[in-house]
Amino acid sequence: MAELTIKEAQNKVDQWIKTHGVRYFNELTNMTILTEEVGELARVMARTYGEQSFKESDKTYNLPDEMADVLWVLLCLANQTGVDLTAAFEKNLEKKTNRDKERHKNNSKINGNG
Repeated sequence: MAELTIKEAQNKVDQWIKTHGVRYFNELTNMTILTEEVGELARVMARTYGEQSFKESDKTYNLPDEMADVLWVLLCLANQTGVDLTAAFEKNLEKKTNRDKERHKNNSKINGNG
């Protein structure tokens, strides 16, 4: 299977919504759904990597699926607000590089020199 670009993912979500989803939920609804999905991801992370144990009802959750749910709703929000996530990501990476190119190297809390 060929790798999927962010742009292609945005297009696939848009096509799915138009074909199967009838229409996008409004932006505020999708923002709430995104928050819900991030919470579900947090639940799996807390139980898999944190100190909480899984309850019987948690056993249907799986990490890749929860991450994909977060990505799906984020792609929906990008589509409906006109955000090109490829361009936004590239700009954000440049911002982080300019701002933080030495910051983390000089952070004794994470680089082991402290």
